[in-house]
Amino acid sequence: MKKIILLLGVLVSVAAARVVFAQTSEGVIIYENKINVHRTLPPERQEMKNMIPEYRTTQEQLAFNATQSLYKPVEEDVVEEDIDEGQGVRMRFRNAMNEYLVDQASARRSVLQEFMGKKYLIEDSLTLIPWKFGTETKEISGYTCKQASYYNEERKQNIIAWYSDKFRPFLGPENFNTLPGAVLQIDVNEGERVITAKQIETRPLKKNELKLSSGGIKTTQEEFTQLRDEHIKKMKANGANIIIR
Repeated sequence: MKKIILLLGVLVSVAAARVVFAQTSEGVIIYENKINVHRTLPPERQEMKNMIPEYRTTQEQLAFNATQSLYKPVEEDVVEEDIDEGQGVRMRFRNAMNEYLVDQASARRSVLQEFMGKKYLIEDSLTLIPWKFGTETKEISGYTCKQASYYNEERKQNIIAWYSDKFRPFLGPENFNTLPGAVLQIDVNEGERVITAKQIETRPLKKNELKLSSGGIKTTQEEFTQLRDEHIKKMKANGANIIIR
């Protein structure tokens, strides 16, 4: 019954947002993805704080039209970095090359996920996050945004989202795309990771701006999660340090 009520609430919000959605039917949003690396270090690696910068910042973009959106890294911002911890141990930081294609009309998504040098294509339906809507507002990149929040029990993350209903529903970075508008900021665990819209350009999209990169082993979310968890477990057993966003 709770799921039915949640779904009805989302549909009502979607219908309401469509009333105000007009001139922003197509465009590109550029996000800054800022990660506090020091806060993601495991307890046994706290000494690394003296060897690495506290923050890592990357840029990602969300291209959208009236029915689809594609979230992916900005191509020229792709970097890879190795840090030698000594004693033959290395810590690798690499920008995630993940892409998220969402089709609002069919309520489905396709995720091109990169893991351990391979690409996986995950296709499934959109998952409705059980957002709790707040009353606070704030301005982000010139748009008044409303607040929503939820707690991710699996990852132990408190998520605060700020979204603008001046855009169509189901727009946002990564999997944060089931609110009645465009999510312009995500705050994970009070600053552990913050994704913020820095530039919003409403314009007709260019050819292929809503096209996933080619390749990828087709799989389900369940199969990919199992594969990833097993691989991480083996690598940790061999002394490797892995930080998954």
